[in-house]
Amino acid sequence: MDTKEIRTLIDLMKKNGVAVFKMEREGFKITLKTSEATGQIRVSQPLLAPVADHAPHALAAGPAAPVAPPVAAGPEIKSPMVGTFYAASSPETAPFVSVGQEVTPDTVVCIIEAMKVMNEVKAETSGVIAEICAENGKPVQFGQALFRLK
Repeated sequence: MDTKEIRTLIDLMKKNGVAVFKMEREGFKITLKTSEATGQIRVSQPLLAPVADHAPHALAAGPAAPVAPPVAAGPEIKSPMVGTFYAASSPETAPFVSVGQEVTPDTVVCIIEAMKVMNEVKAETSGVIAEICAENGKPVQFGQALFRLK
């Protein structure tokens, strides 16, 4: 496997929101993982010497991302599916909700695109938005916290 093939795998992981990719071939093992905080790809198992000698530095593990201070534990609005998180109905419109806004169970808080279908996500609980945990236009996983309430 050469550097170009590894780059192709990384691009496919980013495009499809894949968090972990493992591959084994005769005498070769590679594991690629995304870091949710930074979106960087990390190689967690050593590569064969010929590949490692030619691999770009972007594949190496970088410094740890700064950790945001934890928000007081409260109810969370979690993703009901795997897909792409959108805070607004279009790039030109305001987000559905913002930090400090009060929500009711029927308040639409975001859209998750899954298989080219736009799915509105409702709060399903009452509270005030304390934190927006997902990034606009980025993939989310089933059960991932999208918002924290207080």
